[in-house]
Amino acid sequence: MSTDQTIIWSSKESQQLIEALLAIDNTQDMRNFLRDVMTEKEIVEISSRLEAARMIQAGAKYTDIVAKTKLSSRTVARISNWMKNGCGGYATVLSQNSVDHSHVPPVRAV
Repeated sequence: MSTDQTIIWSSKESQQLIEALLAIDNTQDMRNFLRDVMTEKEIVEISSRLEAARMIQAGAKYTDIVAKTKLSSRTVARISNWMKNGCGGYATVLSQNSVDHSHVPPVRAV
């Protein structure tokens, strides 16, 4: 983890956010929380970034990604760079989303 990443996640507030997200164990509660803490535009933006990452992983062309997600080509390029040189967050989420978890309850630390 880079120094910038360490600083971002070192505050009490950022730890509180992580713990809040980890504590949510169903879709409706997650929707409600995210809607309360984010604007509609932020939800759409983050959702589009995740879709772009999925499309990049699948080998889609940037022009197709831009057309489908409405993200700028610069944002798509940044996402591609983060997927290659970032912290591995996109890869983790995409690998988890590729498996059907509907029958398995989430595991929570005690």
